[in-house]
Amino acid sequence: MIYDLFVSVPMILSAFNLQIQMVIPPPVRPPRVTQFLKPYVLKMHFTNKYVNAQVTHSPSATVASAASSQEKALRSTMENTRDVAAAAKIGKLLGERLLLKDIPAVTVFLNRNQKYHGKVKAVIDSLRESGIKII
Repeated sequence: MIYDLFVSVPMILSAFNLQIQMVIPPPVRPPRVTQFLKPYVLKMHFTNKYVNAQVTHSPSATVASAASSQEKALRSTMENTRDVAAAAKIGKLLGERLLLKDIPAVTVFLNRNQKYHGKVKAVIDSLRESGIKII
């Protein structure tokens, strides 16, 4: 008898052309959390051959700007694509690209193994020199 009840409910709804739609609203973050989120985040990656840096827009998860020593235009102007001087050039280039896109400030995201020393320091300092504010 209980089975008949469950079978008959969809039949009744279909007989009257009723549609049930489940609408799940997107999660809403409280305003106290969103005011502390930093929208633009600088992430750096160093390999044995190249230096890469990119700034991501965290709410939309897109890359706002990036620079790498793998770019053909840069490789010809650098002696070495992996040293501290290359990291400084990448930071300066990234800073210029950010200013062209009207991004005045970024936050720095460091991995556990990255310290503010060497190449990391070179990228961040050259970003500051180009006019980008580090939050």
